[in-house]
Amino acid sequence: MNYDLPPEYIALRKMIREFCVEEVAPVARKLDEDVDLRRDLLQRMGRLGMLGVPFPREYGGMGAGELGYCILMEEVDRVSGSLATIVGAHIGIGVMSMYLDGSKALKDKYLPDLCSGKKICAFALTEPNAGSDAAGIQMRATLEGDSYFLDGQKMWITNGPIADVINVLAITDPALGARGGATVLAVESQWKGFTAGKPERKMGLHGSPTSVLTFDEVRVPKENVVGQVGLGFVTFMKTLDIGRVSLGAATLGGAQAALDAAVRWAKMRSQFGRPIAHMQSIQFMIADMAAEIEALRALVYRTAWLVDNGRPFIKEAGMCKLLGSETASRCIDRALQIHGALGLSRDFPIERGFRDARISEIFEGTNEIQRIVIASELMQEVGVRLRP
Repeated sequence: MNYDLPPEYIALRKMIREFCVEEVAPVARKLDEDVDLRRDLLQRMGRLGMLGVPFPREYGGMGAGELGYCILMEEVDRVSGSLATIVGAHIGIGVMSMYLDGSKALKDKYLPDLCSGKKICAFALTEPNAGSDAAGIQMRATLEGDSYFLDGQKMWITNGPIADVINVLAITDPALGARGGATVLAVESQWKGFTAGKPERKMGLHGSPTSVLTFDEVRVPKENVVGQVGLGFVTFMKTLDIGRVSLGAATLGGAQAALDAAVRWAKMRSQFGRPIAHMQSIQFMIADMAAEIEALRALVYRTAWLVDNGRPFIKEAGMCKLLGSETASRCIDRALQIHGALGLSRDFPIERGFRDARISEIFEGTNEIQRIVIASELMQEVGVRLRP
């Protein structure tokens, strides 16, 4: 599983796995319902440096890059999809958008607390009329003097109810729209006019809080612009490209957990006088799961290497998200089949994993969008530019 990773990454995986097995796994079911437990785990992860894994040490991070971050997401999702989603929204798209394009002053102001877990971050893009069509955003940010005033709503925002800092994409030039007239603003949740709605009641990821965010004349100082005025759409798209790699790593963890559970159950469960592991139908499902997981693992960690070495990775990132989410769904479905009716019991993690996995084919760009991105990148390589 560690392949030829440098010793420091092997040690990082060992540390994270021990924390997840000893501290998270025993309470993973309770995590879905206990807000205080969720907060406690995040604080402990922050103290251990886990919430700053990919970021430079100057900001309180570990400096482990995308490779280290993928290790973190894989290990956390092996025990809790909800916790992995909170961490992914915080690091992979929330803090990452500020790290990629934020000014030195902005990063100095926020990143140390975000890397240490003293503050939690969110990434606010989706609106009632803008999801897969991210350029359809309508939230306005109007410049008056030395501040912008934010008005509008965001929806389906992961970490929305618990975030201290939210990176928000808003239209600053209506004439140009999202492409050329949108800007990212870092908003603090205690500012006047900001309200987070009640957590959504979802099919899965019950422990990952998601809500509507309302902005009513929220004053944001110009110093809190992330990146360049008018180029916020570019910042958010760059962030999502990187986020898809770590999302692929998270789905890898969920798929591996399903395989591990299926193998254990096949050994233990007997039917017709012998363990079901002796049944060819069970063997075929387990073999298919193992093959797909190994292919996904190779893709995820190769793509992380591309990111860390400054190589093009947009196509591969889309593949990580596409292949990862669909592989995880198939593997968890097979594991549930192997468990039989007991797989539907809430006493078994498979039931929770089955519900949690489904959203991975939707958020951070639906799998339909990923297929468009992958095809577009491939056609550009041969000189054909596809229409959006």
